[in-house]
Amino acid sequence: MTELHLSGDGAAPSVHPDANWWRQAAVYQIYPRSFADSNGDGMGDLPGVTARMGYLSELGIDAIWLSPFYPSALADGGYDVDDYRNVDPRLGSLDDFDAMVASAHAAGIRVIVDVVPNHSSNRHEWFKAALASAPGSPERARYQFFDGLPDGKGDDGGLPPSDWPSHFGGPAWTRVVETAGPRAGSLGQWYLHLFATEQPDFNWDHPEVREDFHTTLRFWADRGVDGFRVDVAHGLAKDMSLPLRSKPALKILVDDGTDPLFDRDDVHEIFAGWRTVLNEYDPPRAAVAEAWVPFTERRLKYARPTELGQAFNFDLLEAPFSADDFRSIAEKCLSEAEASGASSTWVFSNHDVIRHASRYALPDGSTPEDLNAWLMADGATPVPDVARGVRRARAATLFMLGLPGSAYLYQGEELGLLEVADLPRESLQDPTWFRTLNTIKGRDGCRVPLPWTSTDANFGFGGTPWLPQPEWFGPLAAGAQDGVAGSTLELYRAALKLRRELQAEESLQWLASASPEVVSYRRPNGWQVVTNFGAVPAQLPAGVDLSKLVLSSGGAAAGEFDTEMIAPESTLWFAP
Repeated sequence: MTELHLSGDGAAPSVHPDANWWRQAAVYQIYPRSFADSNGDGMGDLPGVTARMGYLSELGIDAIWLSPFYPSALADGGYDVDDYRNVDPRLGSLDDFDAMVASAHAAGIRVIVDVVPNHSSNRHEWFKAALASAPGSPERARYQFFDGLPDGKGDDGGLPPSDWPSHFGGPAWTRVVETAGPRAGSLGQWYLHLFATEQPDFNWDHPEVREDFHTTLRFWADRGVDGFRVDVAHGLAKDMSLPLRSKPALKILVDDGTDPLFDRDDVHEIFAGWRTVLNEYDPPRAAVAEAWVPFTERRLKYARPTELGQAFNFDLLEAPFSADDFRSIAEKCLSEAEASGASSTWVFSNHDVIRHASRYALPDGSTPEDLNAWLMADGATPVPDVARGVRRARAATLFMLGLPGSAYLYQGEELGLLEVADLPRESLQDPTWFRTLNTIKGRDGCRVPLPWTSTDANFGFGGTPWLPQPEWFGPLAAGAQDGVAGSTLELYRAALKLRRELQAEESLQWLASASPEVVSYRRPNGWQVVTNFGAVPAQLPAGVDLSKLVLSSGGAAAGEFDTEMIAPESTLWFAP
């Protein structure tokens, strides 16, 4: 089948024949509601993405990854999907989507879309049909409905079917009021939602669920989509045999595929079926799994060529800014990718985590609990060392962009944006905030709409943003950094342009260094990357030709570097 992308009128086909484009691609994640607002309603939209395609092209990325843009009540920022084969009218239309894909392809940018298969919205037509049907009905079989347990107070189903918690706090079960059958009008069964109450989990043992997602993959592939990011890929297959096993915490503790909820061996049969669908296209559609699996050999199963082909590793995202950690992680991940036949993935920030410039600005060794305490203090305690955070973020980015594999960038990191830690409590929308009774602040701080200009209203985003922008966004706006030597935006542009020249075989050679804080590697075509993770200047590795310097995270331009010392917390790139 020839790959087609359709313009708004269903015309001209466009062929992109490279089947391996994803292996070393720079992929830019767009959180659509926060990217660019074209109609002034305060919410980013698909025409806003299209209008900024020139910016994305100049940035030098290979693909965009769109977080969900489907119809949604936004109970979880769009990851509660009402209709998998449509566009939220607040974000545009299918014609707008087609126009965006056409614009991206014309700019040489491929399009990856998020697919959310673990759960739907509670407004999905299937779930509404399930609620309108009696227990044991075919409509309920597509989801995870179960009778409750005796509560000891006379209600035989008054307790949830298990002790499973939700990722967002509180129990993973909600009881429904029956509308059909002998218990109509009374409390009845419970349904499973490992995330928000509004996100009921599918039953992936049901053939209709499997076939409907095959239909969804084909729907978007036929519209020109080049790949898919698979949300909660490790959670689809579940052991729901009675009695349900106890699992009071959501961590995966076993590496044998027998956990009742996550990373079960059964899930790989599902993705083998997806690969069959993705291979119907020429070139085959790409896919990447979001699989938070602590056992590497298990995670790599999702990346096999017979399944999705690639899986996120979040090792660098979770690592401290450390020479030992960065080098050992890179060595491990590259070795594992080679063994699986995939390419490695690198990521520091996304829509679910505190922006890495802020993480690096906080005390070394900060735990997730420490990070939440910092958010709960509105970013005031401890006081972040912003200069250090940005300096480290720039150095880490250049270290990562030189590595073989694909780089996943999150919108705004190219501007050096920090976490907005002091959002007013009344503006918060993350379900975690509400389900933890206002004890965990959640992810809104990395989702604040982008600043495009420093002088226009709402920093050029559009209408009054759905999350308020801080005043300090102004100097970091794209327009304020455009063409400014040494700015973070220009650093990303230069690095992404050079990265295309740097790409070669998916391998590297580690080089000796006189300092344990300095990590250096050389790619097969001669490009060399040197990073000083230490807090003091360090000696450059022997044999470095200073005249070959082409990029510095500290802002030095080629030809300006005349010392054999590398500055603290910085990265240098040298051409062959």
